[in-house]
Amino acid sequence: MRKLIPCLVVLFSIITFAQNTNTYTPEFSSVTGIPDYGILKTRMKLEDVVTKADVSPEFPGGEAAFKRQFAEKMDVIDVKTNKINTRIYFIVEKNGYVRFVTATGDNKKHSQAAEIAVRRLFVKWKPATINGEPVRYLYTFPLTLKKY
Repeated sequence: MRKLIPCLVVLFSIITFAQNTNTYTPEFSSVTGIPDYGILKTRMKLEDVVTKADVSPEFPGGEAAFKRQFAEKMDVIDVKTNKINTRIYFIVEKNGYVRFVTATGDNKKHSQAAEIAVRRLFVKWKPATINGEPVRYLYTFPLTLKKY
């Protein structure tokens, strides 16, 4: 009996400390629900990427500064349709740098111009955090155009 109790203590402590203490929870780690998931999984490295976080990534100067600088970097293209619906996806890494820029939409030229515009922004973001730890975050930026 004396040997059994220390053995059980050691066994339970090994089991307890061997548990995975990953800070990601299911609500943060689901990227499969994104509309363009099928396309993104072929173009991006989506392991450990979240779409929701305690603190979202932040562009220096805020979202308005991001939109302004993006518009400055975007090439003007000839649009022959009355409506453009493009989504830009990119990952803000734990170190704050942007990787895997991908744009989806009906107009291929517009999507390519949008990807190039994001790549031209050589700015380090403040990364997203969960429980105070930086995480890889899938940022989505919609672009729409309607001609009247």
